[in-house]
Amino acid sequence: MAEESNEQKPKQEQREKQKAESIIRIAGRDINGDLDIPSALSQIKGIGQNFANALAISIKSLYGIDKSTKLGSLNEDSIEKIEELLNDPKKAKIPLYIFNRRNDRETGADMHLVGTDLIVKVRQDIENDIRIQSWRGFRHRYGQKVRGQKTRSTGRTGATVGVTKKTAEAAAKAAQTPAKPVGAPSTEAAAPAKK
Repeated sequence: MAEESNEQKPKQEQREKQKAESIIRIAGRDINGDLDIPSALSQIKGIGQNFANALAISIKSLYGIDKSTKLGSLNEDSIEKIEELLNDPKKAKIPLYIFNRRNDRETGADMHLVGTDLIVKVRQDIENDIRIQSWRGFRHRYGQKVRGQKTRSTGRTGATVGVTKKTAEAAAKAAQTPAKPVGAPSTEAAAPAKK
């Protein structure tokens, strides 16, 4: 029994090592190495399916790496080249309409942001809208919908305030009337009948 457990330990360590090798770090994100290039790139925040496919096509044309290649099978040099294209997608000759930040407010440049850079830039844009007191800024400040959606029935927060139903009204009315003692004559029976 002791020999069996000793044999299992190296196998288990080898499996863990293979799993660790199959995790690739690109743009500050751990990505499963079993995914093909477009699927793996779309795991990064700021990269959608269209951008990932466009990037995979340009990777094939520039470096000869097929888009069906598993990310874990690439060497470090190839991964660095892919990350370099992520940082400057203009080198990959990707069309500008796929970029997520065209005509930047501050620089006027067309760029594509990924990961924490995208999160920080969006937060700065919201703070700028609030600071200049634009309509979007007011909507952001008060936690309302910004892009013209209806607010009558969706996006509600806070305490629930519902419409009063007939049964709820009847229960409230019954609670307000004083309770009658048991055995007391009812006032309806004592009233004389009208002729």
